[in-house]
Amino acid sequence: MLPPEHNLEVRTRLPQKPSRKPPLLFVHGGFCDSWCWEPYFLPWFAARGYPSHALSLRGHGASGGKDSMFVAGLDDYAADVEHISSRFATPPVLIGHSMGAAVIERMMSTRPLRAAALLAPLPPGGLGTMMSRLAAQQPEYIMRMQSFDPRVSVDMLHALRPMYFSDGVSPALLAQSGRHLGPESPRALLDLTLRLHGARPVDGVRPLVIGAQDDRVCSPSDVAATATLYGVKATMLPGLAHMMMLEPDYEQVARALLAWLDTELDPKG
Repeated sequence: MLPPEHNLEVRTRLPQKPSRKPPLLFVHGGFCDSWCWEPYFLPWFAARGYPSHALSLRGHGASGGKDSMFVAGLDDYAADVEHISSRFATPPVLIGHSMGAAVIERMMSTRPLRAAALLAPLPPGGLGTMMSRLAAQQPEYIMRMQSFDPRVSVDMLHALRPMYFSDGVSPALLAQSGRHLGPESPRALLDLTLRLHGARPVDGVRPLVIGAQDDRVCSPSDVAATATLYGVKATMLPGLAHMMMLEPDYEQVARALLAWLDTELDPKG
């Protein structure tokens, strides 16, 4: 593992009034940063009494570690999440998207967690099986990702839009998203290919698993396979693409998360 990274970007929205509800820590997926939670999710959950935080993993966004990011693995990303989690007075609920879900799965298999939610998780077979399917069905997507260059991130995002966003996402939000694209660690992608994040939870945590019916990256069958691995039923939401937290109908996801939080957790923390 790499040395600890202490310079980590965290975006925070707090409730207007003091709350005893547990903090939420959102973990982004590959090739992006914590901004993806900023437009909708952070203020939405803060308005409902949940202290809401989003971390940029090392090498992403404004976090440090860019010089060594190319050798950062899932364990290094998990260390980032654990480092930020240790700052809270009470353990946070961890909510991860795509690669971020894989980081949380990695943590579930090695340490106790308060609770976890996995949004658009990779399948138990890992990135390799998923990429094989995408290579057959969407070869242009594979070619684009192999030639990813953050210097042309806005153009790249428009080219990849059908894989990540529905038609309802505004041009302004797309342009803003493009400013938060960046390269991903080859070592982390290798970890995902080897599926090093799918062991059983050490303390029997049963995660919430949410997928999008129109997700062309992590398909409904991918999401269902992850849910089966943990003995839960996936919540599948219609009309959403892979970047579900930035979709016009993001509240479908937020409401599903809120219902789970309010029923499965002690709101007093």
